[in-house]
Amino acid sequence: MHMADALLAPAVAATMYAASAVTVGASVRTLKKDEATEKLPTMAVTSALVFAGQMINYTIPGTGSSGHLCGGMLLTALLGPQAGFLSMTVILAIQALFFADGGLLALGANCWNMAFYGCFVGYYLLWRPIMTGKLFGRLGMRTKIILASVLGCVITLQLGAFSVVLETSASGITELPFGAFVGVMQPIHLAIGLVEGLITSAVLVFVYEARPELLMDVSAQAGRGRCSLKTTLVILAVVVAIVGGGLSLFASSNPDGLEWSMFGNSEAGYSENMGLDEEDYGVSSGAAEVAGSIQEKTAFLPDYGFAGSDSVVGTSVSGLLGSAIVAAVVAVICMGGGFFRRKKAGAKA
Repeated sequence: MHMADALLAPAVAATMYAASAVTVGASVRTLKKDEATEKLPTMAVTSALVFAGQMINYTIPGTGSSGHLCGGMLLTALLGPQAGFLSMTVILAIQALFFADGGLLALGANCWNMAFYGCFVGYYLLWRPIMTGKLFGRLGMRTKIILASVLGCVITLQLGAFSVVLETSASGITELPFGAFVGVMQPIHLAIGLVEGLITSAVLVFVYEARPELLMDVSAQAGRGRCSLKTTLVILAVVVAIVGGGLSLFASSNPDGLEWSMFGNSEAGYSENMGLDEEDYGVSSGAAEVAGSIQEKTAFLPDYGFAGSDSVVGTSVSGLLGSAIVAAVVAVICMGGGFFRRKKAGAKA
């Protein structure tokens, strides 16, 4: 669902930057009060996992489209909404700057569409009520995790997809009429969200079995973990390496939900959908040109590969290096911001 710069007018892009920046600021302020030191390595490893996971596009059968992990629900279940949102912001910024995935002008919108709903709406309206509410009290913990994951991914991805439609409409892109665009975007992202929900639930059930206290709103007394914290994080780090460096080579070549909605996939015998010209669509602006020129200079692995080469090695390098960069940047930001510090001896409870 990474939006390109051509989908946004500068005023809309600036508005979305402001909304995301305010959310980042509020998240930072909240996290400065956090004293859970074990969250720092967890945040680094899980952020890398989401980066690697986003590289694997899975085919949506019978459509000619594909989807990939968004990751907001996964991160918020492990880190909480504030840390999850900051992690997603780092992931999306690195994707835009170093891999030309999503426009630089559109970064604020992408943070809002892909991170805000999954992290904040997903946590406060779905994850926490399901995990702690009386309505679901009779369900087993694993069932709650699966239910919260699937519902959370489906609903928050629907909200993100709808926001894309609103933002393009506000940008005056008449080639994407509101009603028709909604009619294409929402169903395909319903299917994508369902698959993401199943993937998310599988990861979170593993974490529950291995180290239950890593999950938000799940106490250590809910179950005795089978692994130490260090072992759990090492296992997740190995998964990152396998996914980013190996499984990413088998990602679907079909366009993702947003691209499919705009351009279709007629070359493979499927619908043209909105039928936009991939070489000439949307709006052009000086701001977009500046953002594009900056991105050309910073993206040393454009489209997750070596520039001018179709070598699969570029994909593996992108997955491994990108995951490492995300983990390192998240760790540096956490340490520099003073997040997750230990409580001082003698401090008041």
